[in-house]
Amino acid sequence: MNKNTIDFGYQEIPVEEKKERVKNVFDSVAGKYDLMNDAMSFGVHRLWKNLTITKINPQPREILIDVAGGTGDLAHRFLKRAEAVRVRRGGESATAYICDINDQMLLAGIDQIKNKNNISRVCGDAQKLPFPDNCADVLTIAFGIRNVTDRQSALTEFFRVLKPGGRLFVLEFSTPEDKNLRKIYDTYSFSFIPKIGNLLAGEVESYQYLVESIRRFPSQNKFSSMIETSGFSKVSFRKFSGGIATLYWGWKI
Repeated sequence: MNKNTIDFGYQEIPVEEKKERVKNVFDSVAGKYDLMNDAMSFGVHRLWKNLTITKINPQPREILIDVAGGTGDLAHRFLKRAEAVRVRRGGESATAYICDINDQMLLAGIDQIKNKNNISRVCGDAQKLPFPDNCADVLTIAFGIRNVTDRQSALTEFFRVLKPGGRLFVLEFSTPEDKNLRKIYDTYSFSFIPKIGNLLAGEVESYQYLVESIRRFPSQNKFSSMIETSGFSKVSFRKFSGGIATLYWGWKI
């Protein structure tokens, strides 16, 4: 790949085009995004997100920035868990900011979280977050980092906005190492997910891109090295469902 182009699924496109093309993908599927996640993963994405929240261990008074937070399901889980701790131990409520470059994704989540006064929605770019230095205790990004044009730049931004002692958690699809599982996964992904997208959301090309983008994402070890390069310490990861998804984490120390 030449430095002036970047992957968009299996296509190579000019770097400057990727942000807008990714935005168009998510604008087109925003209204059916959560339904499609359930259909594509048979609801297992909910388990992965719950496991992520358990690893995060949200606490009262903590400030979360959920990048590429879309409709807010991860932020909602974070606040619910932090509130359960607050009820037992006391203290102030936690706060969450959902930051997404796609305004249609943010709008799609309003009905779900309209009664959550401690959730704010912000339209912003992962590579240039609209937050001050050292302002968040936790930063999450679930199934979004692979869509970012310059992932290293975004990871550096994540480091910037976290407080010293802050935690980063990245949940992303990955490719299973087991050959038999990978064969089943590939068959399902390429043969059925675009068809499901067409049936439920009237979109084939957008879901074809999403499937292809998973295969272009770096290996667990390579992406962990990218997190370390951005300044994070104690970087590690855990595979979910045989490596279909992976949770990465690191600390700003």
